[in-house]
Amino acid sequence: MELKTILDELYAGRSQVHLANDPLSFCHRYPDPRDREVVGLIAAAFAYGNVKIILRSLEGIFTALGPAPRRFVERFEAKRELRRFAGFKHRFNDGRDLCALLLASQTMLREAGSVEQWFLQFKDETEADMTGLLSRATEALKGLDYAPVFGGKGIPVDSYFPFFFPSPASGSACKRLCMFLRWMVRPADGIDLGLWQGLSPAQLVIPVDAHIQRICRFLGFTSRKQANWRMAREITARLRELDPADPVKYDFALCHLGISEGCDGKDLAACLKCPISEVCPKGER
Repeated sequence: MELKTILDELYAGRSQVHLANDPLSFCHRYPDPRDREVVGLIAAAFAYGNVKIILRSLEGIFTALGPAPRRFVERFEAKRELRRFAGFKHRFNDGRDLCALLLASQTMLREAGSVEQWFLQFKDETEADMTGLLSRATEALKGLDYAPVFGGKGIPVDSYFPFFFPSPASGSACKRLCMFLRWMVRPADGIDLGLWQGLSPAQLVIPVDAHIQRICRFLGFTSRKQANWRMAREITARLRELDPADPVKYDFALCHLGISEGCDGKDLAACLKCPISEVCPKGER
């Protein structure tokens, strides 16, 4: 069976069980698209580490934000929310970092009316993918006024807030930002949301986490060992050969082979049952 056929079948077999085990699930809780893009930005920012811890942290955040997260962000007051989130911790990000993210979201809404319109100001029609847009957008995000949260001038050196907004210019794979863009830009298909119309799915770059890195190396999509922007673009280029208009459509299904199905490339019994074993050398042992 051809690789494209196998991956298309894998894409078609995605399930709500997989979605429930994914930070994207929080966006699906809210029917209003205006809430969904704000929730997506926050959920993606904290989507690092163990998935159970990610979901637990996000549950706490969105419980606090209530039934209308965009309205909460629009009414954000740093002094009040710093008290509310004083005990928050997700790995090395704390309540200050969360409040700075909420302030950044508020600034985007105030300046552009939506998160999409704020990002679109960095779009360049001549660019083939998101490299330039993300580089310019993350630089601008880190340059916003965060004095209401941090006090003084700029982001303090002891804050991990900049971790939310890595840049392709520094070589980062920008996994969480690429994931956020996938959620927003890809057509609505029961998993991704299709909320943004100003960017093309063809321009997306795959979010490279440990699962995508491992599985795509197995499939021969990359020979690189370091999960960086070069690897992300290299994998995306191979996927673009299979679906030029929507290369990142395969990301969720491939990623959940690891997240939800337990693929680690070591368990032969699991490899033999894997839906991509026919094209994955690990499944041929």
